Amino acid sequence: MFKNLILSVLCVFAFAEAVTAQNTVKAKKYKVRTVGFYNLENLFDTEDDITINDEASPIMEMSEGVRAEVYKKKLTSMARVIRKIGAEKSQSAPSILGICEVENRKVLEDLVNHPLLIEFDYGIEHYDSPDRRGIDTGLLYKKSDFRVLNSQSNELVIYDKSSGKRRYTRDQLVVTGELDGDKMSFIVNHWPSRSGGEQKSRASRVSAAALNQKAIDSLHSIDAMSKIFVMGDLNDDPTNKSVLVTLNAQKDRKDVKPQMIYNPYIQMLKDGFNTLAYRDSGNIFDQIMFTYPLLNEANQGGYRYYQANIYNPSFMTNKTGRYKGYPMRSFSDGTFTGGFSDHFPVFVYLVKEIEDSGNAQEK
Repeated sequence: MFKNLILSVLCVFAFAEAVTAQNTVKAKKYKVRTVGFYNLENLFDTEDDITINDEASPIMEMSEGVRAEVYKKKLTSMARVIRKIGAEKSQSAPSILGICEVENRKVLEDLVNHPLLIEFDYGIEHYDSPDRRGIDTGLLYKKSDFRVLNSQSNELVIYDKSSGKRRYTRDQLVVTGELDGDKMSFIVNHWPSRSGGEQKSRASRVSAAALNQKAIDSLHSIDAMSKIFVMGDLNDDPTNKSVLVTLNAQKDRKDVKPQMIYNPYIQMLKDGFNTLAYRDSGNIFDQIMFTYPLLNEANQGGYRYYQANIYNPSFMTNKTGRYKGYPMRSFSDGTFTGGFSDHFPVFVYLVKEIEDSGNAQEK
């Protein structure tokens, strides 16, 4: 009887321990943040800026009487998409959003103050670049989530092989700050186009990747375990030389070592996904990749990578025709289509474990 009593007591303790462990697992909560990138496809204002070549913008090609209305609709289209990027799991708009193809800071101010976005109180990091089309990169961030510590614009200097003349293109934006106290850096890109063909223009994008690598090395020289994001419209796929060789981006998480980069979009390309249509084929020119510490399971107390995505809902997608399934662009043949962009946005979810307060989003 005494043995049975001991056995019963032990069973009770074992059951209680199992229940406690189970409840502990259930009680785990995660804060979820979205980091995204979106090519806004020629977000130009309605004013003629004599310092840049804005006459080439679709809006400036239209008659003066319709420009204001088209600009208003374009802003609404962009705001409608931005507030939904990553909202499925984070229940909010992105904490960090890299952007490109914007004319100036003013259009970004108009965008973040749009009725669909103003509640998120976005801050702006932007520099005018010498691009011949007058377009820049930028970074939007929720002031409640992210605090900027440092920001700079890195100039990409490249030359045309035939003429020897400089090709004026987009600068690369580098922003370092704290996301809920977790230090990380973002390099926002819009690499040179494939004008003249992929092979002929390849060297320019390799140079752009090399400039990225220089920025990454500089950040690693300060902190070998820096959390660094490389994002942008690269005008190259994840499997092209600029990404795969120059940046040495890895497809498999297990192959990523300290100071190396992981690119989840390599596998997505292999799986047949796309962010745009270029010359009748699907590509993933829009990518977000990042350094080793964001993969490290031992990264306790800080943010780590959870999942990568392409935001391509039905309302942003062509339903019929030659480009069925591809992004519904804003401008075509000198007219405003009522669409959004010729690129789908990309985004990643970051998570970190927090105390159960009842308000956190579960992983």
